[in-house]
Amino acid sequence: MEVKATLKPGQNGTKKLTDKYGQRLVCVRYRYDPAAGRRYTTVELIEQDAPWSIGQVAAQDPDPVPSQRIGVRVEYWENDLREQVKAAGGIWRPRQKLWEMRYADVVALGLEARIVGPEPGIS
Repeated sequence: MEVKATLKPGQNGTKKLTDKYGQRLVCVRYRYDPAAGRRYTTVELIEQDAPWSIGQVAAQDPDPVPSQRIGVRVEYWENDLREQVKAAGGIWRPRQKLWEMRYADVVALGLEARIVGPEPGIS
């Protein structure tokens, strides 16, 4: 299928859907399937609106698996701690400015308060 148009609420072609979904409507897409000779109208909606901040730990995984690798913040002047993280197998990720290490090692070093939420490039 090919997307021919993505429209914002209120534009021509979205009036009825804007009336139907109101403020929850994010956009309307018109998709075309040339093989079937069909046009599909799809909508993107806001399902939930909740407060969130960048520093929050991932809410979808409250109990990480011990082998899961996560980001930990260690300041550059904390030389002794940095050496402990390295010794535990921590990997420095310069783009994120975080140490990536196994959750079990984070707990062993008592660094749970320094866990940083999901960052691009950390899996």
